[in-house]
This record gives sequence, structure tokens and C-alpha cells, in this order.
Amino acid sequence: MPSSPQHPAPAPRDLSGPDTDDLALYREKFQRRLPESLDVLRGPTQGVVKLPLHIAWSGMTSYDISNPRRRMGLYRTVLHEGLHDDLPHYLDQDLLLEMWPVLRILVGRTVRTVWEDAFPQLASRTRAAA
Repeated sequence: MPSSPQHPAPAPRDLSGPDTDDLALYREKFQRRLPESLDVLRGPTQGVVKLPLHIAWSGMTSYDISNPRRRMGLYRTVLHEGLHDDLPHYLDQDLLLEMWPVLRILVGRTVRTVWEDAFPQLASRTRAAA
């Protein structure tokens, strides 16, 4: 609908103050959870993985990682909800690198940015896949 006196165009959103603070805290939450290196990610590469409730609190807790869709769901859930000590236990470096070009689209922008900023090899995998 075009802008008119009855329907003015929305004002640009001001991203200062509380909104900026909230975004910074959200980003910091994921930065604190990052592993020191992708080399420490030595989680399972086959079989069924059962996630604890503090990670899979809102849905599925068991994932057969031989199924590509289930594996993608597992990684998405762990990236969003896993704590620092969970990441090496449930994620595998090689699988993460292999899946990243698609997985990065499925995770939130903040998660994607934090991981790609910390681990440039993830961003380079995306450029290589393009």
C-alpha cells in the first residue's frame, strides 16, 4: 500500500538504546558459547544422538545422524541451544564444515555471524560452495 496521509510510511527503526543493547547481549551469549577451535568438535558421526532437555527443551530429543535432515536439525538445535561444554560433545568439525553452506541459512543471523566471525573457514566454505 502506498504512503498517504491516512497510511503514512513506517518510520525507519532506530537501532540505538535498548534495542542495540539487546542485540549486543544476544550476540555475546553466543560468543561465550563458542569453542576455542573447531578442532575440539569431535562429536558423533553416526548413530542416534539423544540430546539432554536443556538443549532440546522444545521438541525432538533423538536424532539419527545418518539421515541428512535429522543431522541438520541436530546441528541447528545444538548451535542455538547448546552450551559451551555441549558443542564438542555433539558437533563434529568435519560434519559442521560439510553442512555449513546450507546450515548457515537455517540458523539465525546472530548465530551465523558469530560463528563465521570466529571461524573464517566456515565463511570460506560458503564462498567455495557458491
